[in-house]
Amino acid sequence: MSSAVDLQALTAHGLTHSYAARAGRPPVLDGIDLTVAPGTRLGLIGENGTGKSTLLRLLSGVERPDAGQVRAPADLVYLPQEPVLDADGTVGDLLDDALRPLHDAVAELERLAAELVDDPSAAAGYDRMLAWAVAHDAWDADRRAEVTAGALGVADLDRDRPVGTLSGGQRTRLAMAAALVRRPACLLLDEPTNHLDDAALDLLERSLNELPGVVVAASHDRMFLDRVCTGLFDLDAGALGTDGDGGRRFGGSFTEYLGARAASRRRWAETFAAQQEEIGRLRERARTATSAIAPGRGPRDNDKFIHAFKGANVERTRARRVHDAQRRLEVAERAALPRPPQPLRFAGRLTGNGSVGGGLAVRVRDLVVADRLRLDRLDLPAGSGLLVTGPNGSGKSTLLAVLNADLAPSSGTVDVRARRTGLLAQDPDVGPPERTAADAYAALLGPALAERMPLRELGLLHPREHGTRVGELSLGQRRRLALAVAIADAPDLLLLDEPTNHVSLRLAGELEEALGSAPGTVLVTSHDRWLRRRWEGPVLELRAAS
Repeated sequence: MSSAVDLQALTAHGLTHSYAARAGRPPVLDGIDLTVAPGTRLGLIGENGTGKSTLLRLLSGVERPDAGQVRAPADLVYLPQEPVLDADGTVGDLLDDALRPLHDAVAELERLAAELVDDPSAAAGYDRMLAWAVAHDAWDADRRAEVTAGALGVADLDRDRPVGTLSGGQRTRLAMAAALVRRPACLLLDEPTNHLDDAALDLLERSLNELPGVVVAASHDRMFLDRVCTGLFDLDAGALGTDGDGGRRFGGSFTEYLGARAASRRRWAETFAAQQEEIGRLRERARTATSAIAPGRGPRDNDKFIHAFKGANVERTRARRVHDAQRRLEVAERAALPRPPQPLRFAGRLTGNGSVGGGLAVRVRDLVVADRLRLDRLDLPAGSGLLVTGPNGSGKSTLLAVLNADLAPSSGTVDVRARRTGLLAQDPDVGPPERTAADAYAALLGPALAERMPLRELGLLHPREHGTRVGELSLGQRRRLALAVAIADAPDLLLLDEPTNHVSLRLAGELEEALGSAPGTVLVTSHDRWLRRRWEGPVLELRAAS
């Protein structure tokens, strides 16, 4: 155990990493330098596939870089998007393991205090252990564990229940509870707000803001980035950096970052255009210089002597001009910025024209799904939008599964009148991992529809990723692929379960804009506070089924 005064920075120097399966493609990370001091809460941001999860795995030691070094505190906890937990272990085992170092610290303090009576030399060890226990709030560990488990919705889980029987969301929240109770000197989090409701989000943010050590979190949650992070690290910073100074680090809030990034991208485009204009002028000058100074003009009989005398000087002058023009051109080309990449833009319509014929798209009466959902009434007019909110366990995903005919209700009536329904589930299955993204798209839609609505036209997955195997796509890229499948047939009713989970900040904003202009019927469930704050339509709040 390290003492509080020994809290260390997390540093990385020259990190480069590629994956063997991506031979011939640029590294996922190339020359990353990073220092995170204790007390810093750093947010990792960037487009899907830019290496946020990879960087966290390198910082945690789960993977080793191709080049570069990482120096991390020994007291480190890493929580990936899909936590790998001992499937045979129990819920109680996991929580007890998190509490054990804290209980051990209190017991060791009591032992050292007893030693002090007869052995004053034990004071140094006592002081170190006391500092560690204070930093980790060891005396309050049991109460904190109870509060944390309650807020994260795992307090009611049977302590003897095997972890392998839990849902993905339950495993994630259980692992989060263990990490927050542990209060490590370095905490690495990958999309920590996914699967969390409002109460859990509040607890997470308070807990992270109180940690004295290092926090690094990859997140697409815009509210979380604003409320928690003391700085941002942009893995998609561009040629001029996030704020135009060439760096990836940004010291302000996420809201301030949006303006700085937009200004930096504008300067990049303007600088590139000016440089290309100058390069064009230099190329023309080099071309002119290499042509003859007086082409086609031979010496007259009466000035052959003068021509021969001056010819050498003329050729030297021309050669000097040619060399100078070419040198300037080479310098300009070396210094030129790369062309700003054309950003991937969502180009599809979320729905078809679901308002044809008017009336209701969905009619629900006295719906009950045993132990999961109770909904007395829902009338959803065709062409309208509805935001469904509520705590974890209130049945939001269950409602979407019933409307999509994936789950039969225990009782009640459900009348879905839309002709075509599309669903984006929280954990979509996009097919076997060895299948390419393009093949998965075609297999899920059928060849005819995939040809009629090509994946490339939706602007959800970059063309360079179409040949990537599903198992090599990031979670965000798989979500993009699943969304493409859901909207390809222009559904009249679109069901979106946490649509901004895992996707990039830019795409999340574009989806919000598309939601406001979709001509069909859209039902959205979301814990995304940024989305909910901007939602202008009706809201249905579900409560936990009793």
